Amino acid sequence: MSKDSVLKKEFKHSDVNRLRNLVQGKYGEKTTMGTGYQKAKEFHDEGDVWEEDGRTWTIKNGVKQNITKLDKAKEGIVLPLFCPSCSRTMKPHLDKRWFVMYGHCLDCQVDFEAELKKQGKLQEFEDKVVNANIEGVTKDLEVWFDELINEKQSFITEAGDVEKWDGSGKTQLLKYKEEALEYLKNKKRD
Repeated sequence: MSKDSVLKKEFKHSDVNRLRNLVQGKYGEKTTMGTGYQKAKEFHDEGDVWEEDGRTWTIKNGVKQNITKLDKAKEGIVLPLFCPSCSRTMKPHLDKRWFVMYGHCLDCQVDFEAELKKQGKLQEFEDKVVNANIEGVTKDLEVWFDELINEKQSFITEAGDVEKWDGSGKTQLLKYKEEALEYLKNKKRD
């Protein structure tokens, strides 16, 4: 053997220990000791709420979850596996709409309306639902018209020119607003 093929590297103690562990079949054994700061672990139980790294956390069903501003909105939209009223399995293609509106499945809504019909109160319930929808549309329409009427009177065109509008359309918009609101008012059920 020539002198050039001799290994000229020195092995550290951890390298020797690593090779010994590999030969002995101890593949996962550590060869060095790590030191440093380790954060104390906090243990939380189901339902605990705490703040960590600027975020609020809780444990629900054994899972750590972040609490956000939209959690309340999610509860009303996310379809549960079982109906809260009758405990039957929820069918997303049928029950999603009814759960968002009334908080139960389609079958429960059918039963509810059948009971109202027996009592002679179904028409009253339908009138209440229709009137609530009309009131919502009326509020949205009023806001939309008010935004149109109070809109800026000058605009910059694509060419960069400033156009000033005289606002003569405001009277026409007010007229349309009054007509639309009157129409919706007449559609309400008494």
